[in-house]
Amino acid sequence: MMNYSILMTVYRGDSPDFFQQSLLSVVEQTVPSDDIVVVEDGPIPEALRRVIRDFQEQGYPVNDIKLSQNVGLGLALNKGIEHCKHSLIARMDADDISLPRRCERLLAAFEADPTLDIVGSPVLEFQGDTGNITGVRDVPKSNEDIHHFAKRRDPFNHPAVMYKKASVLKHGPYGNYRKNQDTDLWIKMLSGGCRGANTEEPLLLFRFDEGTLGKRKNWQNTKSLIGIRYSAYKAGFSSLADWLIVAAVQLSMYLLPAGFQRMVYTMLRRREV
Repeated sequence: MMNYSILMTVYRGDSPDFFQQSLLSVVEQTVPSDDIVVVEDGPIPEALRRVIRDFQEQGYPVNDIKLSQNVGLGLALNKGIEHCKHSLIARMDADDISLPRRCERLLAAFEADPTLDIVGSPVLEFQGDTGNITGVRDVPKSNEDIHHFAKRRDPFNHPAVMYKKASVLKHGPYGNYRKNQDTDLWIKMLSGGCRGANTEEPLLLFRFDEGTLGKRKNWQNTKSLIGIRYSAYKAGFSSLADWLIVAAVQLSMYLLPAGFQRMVYTMLRRREV
């Protein structure tokens, strides 16, 4: 199979225990990578740096990129992409867990269809213990369905994707947003003619807790998403109706009680696993 890079970022607020679990799931892939790029987004505590050092001392190919200040996820990922040495890059977050065959499955999808630019998967959401699966964050599977879905919602789960480095650099890269960097990138890539797919099977465990929804219920998140979607409308990627619906939903989730946000979130999740 083709080789690939893994791209992660870590910042001072991340949990060392979660970060250790995440890195472990990466190095234990059935098809492991020889290029694990970890970007330190600004100064990090010694406990997080020790996790990186422990993996390096065990001989794992962790390339540690240090940024002098916190620049945000999008710009940190752009810096990491510069250091990835392979043409395919698998994204990974510092608190999620890749299932063992995740990268094997994604590589197989690229080998089956070399015209693809990005491949992702559904994710299993869990709370606390990894055995406590609470739902499935599903995504459209075919390129046609992905392009249609992307007019109003994200067609990929960001920490579960693998993409072509050249395609990201040509149509992106990530924008300078503190929130919704992935939404901006998907729109730019798809509007530029990139082709995508998602596997049928979930390939990643996504850590969900009570704070997950709270992080999204803020004006910065709401404003940036509405702005990104408005730019997509102005560029002709989506319609005025698409933008108005997105804006109405996002404003409602920001203004109405947290219970409404949770209700909408639950409605958009598949419960059976």
